[in-house]
Amino acid sequence: MARTTRARWIEAGLEALAQAGPDAVRVETLATTLGVTKGGFYGHFDGRSALLTEMLDEWESRCTKEVLAQVEAEGGDPAERIRRAGQLTFSEDLHRIDLAVRAWARHDQAVAARLRRIDNERMAFLRTMFATFITDPDEIEARSILAFALTIGRHFIVADHPGYTTREAVHLAGEHLLRPQ
Repeated sequence: MARTTRARWIEAGLEALAQAGPDAVRVETLATTLGVTKGGFYGHFDGRSALLTEMLDEWESRCTKEVLAQVEAEGGDPAERIRRAGQLTFSEDLHRIDLAVRAWARHDQAVAARLRRIDNERMAFLRTMFATFITDPDEIEARSILAFALTIGRHFIVADHPGYTTREAVHLAGEHLLRPQ
């Protein structure tokens, strides 16, 4: 039987987190999901807390570090970079994990501290980009927080948008924020 990789355990953990929160990330449950015995888990991790830490490392890498590196490599004007960062960071698969980490952070101070650090990194990126075409510091901060809130909260918006789908309305709002002063 092939050995289950560390990456598969982490991926299964992230999927369980996205579906049902951190309490669903259990070694026995993950082993069943992966179709293996739980003994192999301990060849990769010292315990559940080590897996949870590595899951957060993976989330951070995928949702922030890799995204910013790709945005930098692809270039473009600042508005395009903001669009691209939002598309990559909050793609459907990554957004599910991000929302689960946010819910987890409400009950775990260590996760909350990590989320704050990542959100600060994301906000710094937005401020830097907006500052290239907006000079008023208040406007930079307002647009940065509105863009960030729109990106995170778009899945929570259930209001009707006469003449628009929710996706179109969110896109319209985002484009409004990216207009020059």
